Amino acid sequence: MERLQTPAVAGAGSVAEADSSELEVARTAHEPHDCLHLDPATRADASLRLKSVRGHVEGVIRMLDDPNVYCVDVLKQISAVQGAVRKVSEAVLKAHVRDHVVTAAQRGDSEQIVDELMEALKYRL
Repeated sequence: MERLQTPAVAGAGSVAEADSSELEVARTAHEPHDCLHLDPATRADASLRLKSVRGHVEGVIRMLDDPNVYCVDVLKQISAVQGAVRKVSEAVLKAHVRDHVVTAAQRGDSEQIVDELMEALKYRL
């Protein structure tokens, strides 16, 4: 499984924007788990949900373009976006636990997977 490398600061970029040397370092650091990947169903669901989130964020931006927008309305929409992103995070974490953590003892990499899980939990929303 290739671990997601998320920026420490929101809006600071993404793995897609990282240069190839950063991605190579990330891949090299995870060689023991190269065979572990996010399952296709979770990947597809997460992608679909995030595309919906993108549309919702664009709607919030349009709201902000309206000089008469009410602050509480914006806050409600931002909360909805956060909830949707949280659901994606939960689904990816659940898949990781189900597909990788639970089977770590069989692969013989329990300690590494536990360390990785502890690191992943830092990024929980």
